[in-house]
Amino acid sequence: MSDSTSKSEYLIGVDLGGTKILAGVFDKNLKCLGRTKMSTKAERGVSSVIERVGHCVRDVVDECDLKLDQVRAVGIGAPGAVNRVTGHVIFAPNLKWQNVPLKKELEKDLGVPVFLENDCNGCTLGVYETELKGKPRNVIGIFVGTGIGGGIIVNGEMFRGFNHTAGEIGHMVLQIDGPKCGCGNKGCLEALASRTAIFKRIESAVKAGQKTVLTEMLGEDLKDLRSGDLRKAIRKGDKFVDKVIEDAAEYIGIAIGNLINIFNPEIVVLGGGVIDALEDEMMPIIIEVAHDFAMSGTADGIEIVASKVGDDAGILGGAVLARRESK
Repeated sequence: MSDSTSKSEYLIGVDLGGTKILAGVFDKNLKCLGRTKMSTKAERGVSSVIERVGHCVRDVVDECDLKLDQVRAVGIGAPGAVNRVTGHVIFAPNLKWQNVPLKKELEKDLGVPVFLENDCNGCTLGVYETELKGKPRNVIGIFVGTGIGGGIIVNGEMFRGFNHTAGEIGHMVLQIDGPKCGCGNKGCLEALASRTAIFKRIESAVKAGQKTVLTEMLGEDLKDLRSGDLRKAIRKGDKFVDKVIEDAAEYIGIAIGNLINIFNPEIVVLGGGVIDALEDEMMPIIIEVAHDFAMSGTADGIEIVASKVGDDAGILGGAVLARRESK
């Protein structure tokens, strides 16, 4: 393969999360050729995390028997508010970042064009172009993981808003005196229904003496608790875990009802680790509650579905971004 063809062949998508960095190599048709995962270790500070991202990219390129000079571009989704024009992460509460020039630093490290997007805008873009084939004109993506993020597509284009930060669905306040959120507010959807919020609620209830099969499975300290463990507990008839998940699903449903009233999209797509693990338990409640909270007639014909892309939504979104921006 000559260098001229190989250079334009490969795209890298990076999903930078609060807990993990995932990088994938894609061909120009968005077929994934390989992926690598690494823990973020945000507590080590900004430069260490950026170094780890670079390391993850190099690893996945090597894994696919390629070289960095065969890569056309890297697309990276970062959590929080992002200015994609300047390439700065403005504010990422889950990473404790403020005003970080991620694009510039990564380009310096890798020597490859880097394009930055909010992680959930990227996930929405990835799902939109691959799963939905770019067909619906108006779409809302909601991704439930360590935090909760979203992406809004209006008339086939990503809606970014005045300061490039639109789509922060996780920071919609649903309970004025609710639990404190990482962003500094109280009662955000993220503080009520993200994996972090669900785990916190379970852990504090267990400390207060709540009985659950999770302690039998994992021990009293619930070390290594995963979203999949919650599904197992519910299937073993754990009423407490069932109620926690039902409450989280209700809050997500309320948020979607609000979004239907405001944006009236054709389709609402849900993804992220929590939905992947608990789709059967959560989706029926989410759909029912969303319809209850949408104004009469406004939700007619609107689809509320779980994405099938799973954990790859972020890296796929990064690859879509890299392909779109590096033309």
